[in-house]
Amino acid sequence: MRKQGNVWTIVRKEFARFFGDRALLFTAVIMPGLLIYIVYSLMGENIGKSHQDDNAGPTTVYVDNLPESLRGDFDSIPFQLVTEGFNAVALIGDSLADKEKNLIYVNFPPHFDSLIAAYDPMGGEMAPNVKIYHNSNSDNSELAYQTVKTYLEDWENSRNNMFDINANAESPDAEETFDMADEDDSLGEILGQLFPMLLMMLLFSGCMAVAPTAIAGEKERGTIATLLVTPMRRSELAIGKILSLSTFAMLSGLSSFLGIILSLPRMLNGDGVDIDFAIPYTTSDYLLILCVLISTVLVMVSCISILSALAKDVKSAGTLVLPLMLLVMFVGFTPMLGGDAPEALTAYLIPFYNSVQSMASVFSFNINPAAIGITVVANIAYTAIAVFVLTRMFNSEKVMFGK
Repeated sequence: MRKQGNVWTIVRKEFARFFGDRALLFTAVIMPGLLIYIVYSLMGENIGKSHQDDNAGPTTVYVDNLPESLRGDFDSIPFQLVTEGFNAVALIGDSLADKEKNLIYVNFPPHFDSLIAAYDPMGGEMAPNVKIYHNSNSDNSELAYQTVKTYLEDWENSRNNMFDINANAESPDAEETFDMADEDDSLGEILGQLFPMLLMMLLFSGCMAVAPTAIAGEKERGTIATLLVTPMRRSELAIGKILSLSTFAMLSGLSSFLGIILSLPRMLNGDGVDIDFAIPYTTSDYLLILCVLISTVLVMVSCISILSALAKDVKSAGTLVLPLMLLVMFVGFTPMLGGDAPEALTAYLIPFYNSVQSMASVFSFNINPAAIGITVVANIAYTAIAVFVLTRMFNSEKVMFGK
């Protein structure tokens, strides 16, 4: 009971300082959410598509009814060619819907050469239509599609436009879809690259707004000595500091998180998506993100607290924390560097990197529950280690008073 009372005393003391400073409250809690809401909303009209790198092997071009007039040319394309022994329905319905598949499916009308020879542009009949099914979310599928399409267009132009390619594909009344990309996958790919980086930066900014002044500031003002002579364990002081600082920093993170949620409809509306049905995330997705955010804030506050305890004043604490800030910013950019999330679960033991990859997996609809669980548990374990280290530092007169 005594330990809990002492911890609560530290928490109340820090809360009184935080919430009593209106400028700090606005800068650390209100402003981040307001800023991210405005920025994300404005970005909605200008955001473009990005594509994942595919590493699932060579790109395959499946072709039905390949005409003899094109066989030699198709044999020379820089992709693996398959003209028989495959299930076209499965390709369109399953494989092409998987953005990791590096393939396209080309369907020529039967007896294509004869249709071309007999086609009369002035006769009012429909031109033979070559269908190319692809997935624009796959880099390799899109590359193969553009390559084959360009080649066929050049071949078509040399024959006075005697056939069409994906006729009426762009029409809103089109009866058939040739791009099998899922709209949510396109959105998730963008958000999975962008949101983790901004969230990490905003979370770290919230931690920086409160942590250095709570320890280095107390050393600078001389009030840390009063805390250290009170009848409480140094571990209680360390836990109280980290819990209170994490709570306030988490408010900043929640403000940013709320800004993201509120800005999603505007972003999607700016991309031409129906705003009433645009938000693709579920309550469980948001809860997973929240768990990762809370555990990440604990690690951030713990690291900044340790560095602040080493500093003599707030200014020097800022200098010590700068390399950590640069590291967090760099790690936040890793989803933008391309490639898939790490398959090895041991990668999720790396602090900060695990948080970024976990958030990216949720936003991009590639959730790995085991990886997220390891991330949260690892972050809590690192926080416990930091409490132990900070307790030892509070016990050291050399660290606290420079003696």
